[in-house]
Amino acid sequence: MEATTPPVLTLTGPVAREQATGLGDAVFALLADADARVVVCDVAGIGPPGLAAVELLARLQLAARRAGGRIRLRAPDPALRALLRLVGLPVEVEGEAEEGEPALGVEVEVEPGEAAL
Repeated sequence: MEATTPPVLTLTGPVAREQATGLGDAVFALLADADARVVVCDVAGIGPPGLAAVELLARLQLAARRAGGRIRLRAPDPALRALLRLVGLPVEVEGEAEEGEPALGVEVEVEPGEAAL
């Protein structure tokens, strides 16, 4: 079974509150049209991180959840990632292991004499 490439939504700044509704509809449509469970949001050009960006990403995550999926960020600025952690918005980042899953290539430690997992 081939893995499908998730659809990508490119976000550019500066972020305005009015963008949320249209972009939320776009996320919902991408999940429905592509029969995907993830929409990758490229945030490299989103501009300086602030509460407007956090609100936008929260609304996109909500739209994705309502469609049965989620968003994953591509190229977030370290300051944006810190701000998302600060406000408690759990958003996946492309290239990182999902929460609760070990990173690729990481083996789980076992007791001596037990089979590796």
